[in-house]
Amino acid sequence: MKQFKTIIIDDERLARQELRAILNEYPEIEVIDEAQNGEEGIEKIREQNPDLIFLDINMPGMTGFEMLKNLSEIPHVIFVTAYDEFALKAFEVNALDYILKPVDTDRLNEAIEKVRQSEEQEHDFESEDKPKLSRSERRLSKEDKVFIKDGEKCYFVKLEEVRMLESDGNYVKVHFGTNRPLILRSLNSFEEKLDQEYFFRANRKFIINLDWIEKVENWFNGGLQVELRTGEKVEISRRQAIRFKEALSF
Repeated sequence: MKQFKTIIIDDERLARQELRAILNEYPEIEVIDEAQNGEEGIEKIREQNPDLIFLDINMPGMTGFEMLKNLSEIPHVIFVTAYDEFALKAFEVNALDYILKPVDTDRLNEAIEKVRQSEEQEHDFESEDKPKLSRSERRLSKEDKVFIKDGEKCYFVKLEEVRMLESDGNYVKVHFGTNRPLILRSLNSFEEKLDQEYFFRANRKFIINLDWIEKVENWFNGGLQVELRTGEKVEISRRQAIRFKEALSF
């Protein structure tokens, strides 16, 4: 049975102790640490790379939502709070669940089951005999979810929904749905992090999701042009066209 490394983040010491005691009844949950505010939570998440966090929302200095905005990669999130008015916002950032205090055992059972199911879905594509690597040790596949912040807006999106990434000066524009959030990183850094089985560097400006390609046609100077399911067209440079054909031809 997989154990989920877990951190509890709550400004109330008694609430942390109570939740830790309840979670001791779940052998798959390994509580490795606690944090009493968002700033401490960020530090411990970055240091210990947990699989799961139980996160309060109303905390002094930084709310749970503000804490998530300061993370480039986040684990599974279950919000535990005394207030129900934040439920919609919680699911907008793709939290696995939202539990009201005092914690009800049946609701906690449901939340833990969602953690199990989410983990199974993420690893269905992996062979059973492959070593399981953490996110920081492997390339991200289309099954992974990423947290994206763009100003005041936050997204938690599955990479299979990202059809392309576009270089825009010092930023990268991430295309999914009708959204185009900007991330202050180079396109090269994304190329190094994304699994090349699913994401292909078309040219100096674009990385495309191969699953989104609808049509391919010859283009100028030995290059290719691909059309995505959305109707958007991206040119593949001559040098990359050779790689593209080698990788995808019979």
